[in-house]
Amino acid sequence: MKKDIASFLSKINWKQWFSLDTIAPIIVGILVLLTWEIAVRVTNTPVYLLPGPLLIFKTLIKDWNILFPALLITIKITVVAFLTAAGSGLLIAILMSQSKWIEKSLYPYAIVLQTTPIVAIAPLIIIWFKNNTFAALVLCAWIVAFFPIISNTTFGLNSVDPNLKDLFRLYQASRWQTMLYLRLPSALPYFLSGLRISGGLALIGAVVAEFVAGTGGANSGIAYQMLMASYNLQIPRLFAALFMVTVLGILIFALLSRLSDFLLGEWHESSVK
Repeated sequence: MKKDIASFLSKINWKQWFSLDTIAPIIVGILVLLTWEIAVRVTNTPVYLLPGPLLIFKTLIKDWNILFPALLITIKITVVAFLTAAGSGLLIAILMSQSKWIEKSLYPYAIVLQTTPIVAIAPLIIIWFKNNTFAALVLCAWIVAFFPIISNTTFGLNSVDPNLKDLFRLYQASRWQTMLYLRLPSALPYFLSGLRISGGLALIGAVVAEFVAGTGGANSGIAYQMLMASYNLQIPRLFAALFMVTVLGILIFALLSRLSDFLLGEWHESSVK
């Protein structure tokens, strides 16, 4: 057992964990929280206006059994919407890259989805899917997360090195061979960049849709808990829920960044150290 622990500890890159890039943000965060706590105590700010970080942390622990199940519902909506946006965005980008006419025909409608405020159309979607609230929330989050993937991927598919395209044409590669072995690998960094943007937007879309839906019960997400906390002036619980959403957003971005580094490895200049 001791040998296993020692072997695990030896594999940890301690220089990375204790580097300036890691320590500096932590120090800044601690200073901000300390300043916040001291300012609240010195000015005697009422709890219903701005609770201190210590009270928020205590509330998070006390209400964990209420907030965490709600967060899991939001995570489920976010993941389904994100995966749907990633798959559909990639497929439509590949379709649009086959012809300029197809791209010019479909791309304006993708822009319409992006520029239409989700708050304005979410009530309609929820009415249309009144018997399936989960599907309505996923659709709202998908609308928000869809455009960055299709935009970035399409740009990547159309940004192939002309010399490599000529080489594939010289060897008489088929359209789909060129797509599989040239255009998709070239577009991978752009696709992964779109994923990093889309992950956070999917979470935002899920939370906004939950706010608009205002559905309670056992299947209510974290946004419903935030609404109830604000209605009942339970501001510490509101901040605790907001903290959980913020941490979730950071984790999503970190996971997608790790995925990008893993897939790009050492072959692309964006991930070469």
